Amino acid sequence: MNDFDICLWQMDNKVQNESNIGRNEQFCTQCEEYTSQVINYLGENETQAHIIGTLHKACSQMHFLKQQCISLVDHYAPLFFLEVSTITPEQLCEKANLCGETALVNLPKSSDFCTVCHNIVKEILTKLEDPDTQLEVIKMLMKGCEEVGSYVQQCKKLVLQYVPPILIDAEKFLETTDVCTAIHACKNSEDHITSTLADM
Repeated sequence: MNDFDICLWQMDNKVQNESNIGRNEQFCTQCEEYTSQVINYLGENETQAHIIGTLHKACSQMHFLKQQCISLVDHYAPLFFLEVSTITPEQLCEKANLCGETALVNLPKSSDFCTVCHNIVKEILTKLEDPDTQLEVIKMLMKGCEEVGSYVQQCKKLVLQYVPPILIDAEKFLETTDVCTAIHACKNSEDHITSTLADM
């Protein structure tokens, strides 16, 4: 390779790297934007009430452990939502390796984000149906039970008996709720009509 070829190769690499950086910054921005919307969605009182209501409904199937279950939900659900509220989109996107120099991901067109969102929901549903995923969730919760003091054994019993039905409820929630429209990754029909009229 002569000096001219080396020069061309270096220029080509520089252009490619600049293209990747630009693409990554745009993808990072989109990730942070939609992550922010998801965090805001989980921060809404109506969303939290719906999730807690679903968990209370699951607790009602536990008969003599119903009150302990409800107490655990009422104690830990607000802590969960509080924890979510402290997460920043930047932290989450960096942790997911969607931001930074190593995040070399092909960025879909903005109009494709609705499709991307639906694909993500579909992937989550697939994971929820996977016994290995359910086992990982159960293991994580069993580990968490070690921190509830005198309720350790009851907590583990609750996890083993009732986490699978709760995961099924989570599946049903994702199947029956248009999360992508709720976080504005997709336009609902009303928005679409408004947008169409505005373009006329």
